[in-house]
Amino acid sequence: MRRDGPAGAQQQRELLRTEFEFELPRGFVDESGTVHRNGAMRLATARDELIPLRDVRVRENPAYLSVVLLGRVITRLGTLASVHDGTVENMFASDLAFLQDFYRQINAEGHTRAAVSCPHCEEPFEVELAGSRLGES
Repeated sequence: MRRDGPAGAQQQRELLRTEFEFELPRGFVDESGTVHRNGAMRLATARDELIPLRDVRVRENPAYLSVVLLGRVITRLGTLASVHDGTVENMFASDLAFLQDFYRQINAEGHTRAAVSCPHCEEPFEVELAGSRLGES
């Protein structure tokens, strides 16, 4: 099916978004004491999800899977030269939980919005998770 006109041209030019920016709630503290909060995560491939299953650490402790997986898909974190499973392993638990949820949002749902309800009036609405810190509007 061919699409002509401005709408068709717009759809043909639209590219799949494969990388999503985030801001950690607390931030990763490196050896020199620098806090790194802003980063980016790419969409995971099947290979990203399969390779960690061969890792001895994951075989011994299945909970380690998310650490290895996140180390593969986080493409940038602050001014760090590289991000790997050792980086993720040394993050605060709240940042790890944030990244696990962020991973699920972009890979399972294809976006970084979450459906929530107001705790007072129970009115449903969406919040944007990417690029914002928890508790901020």
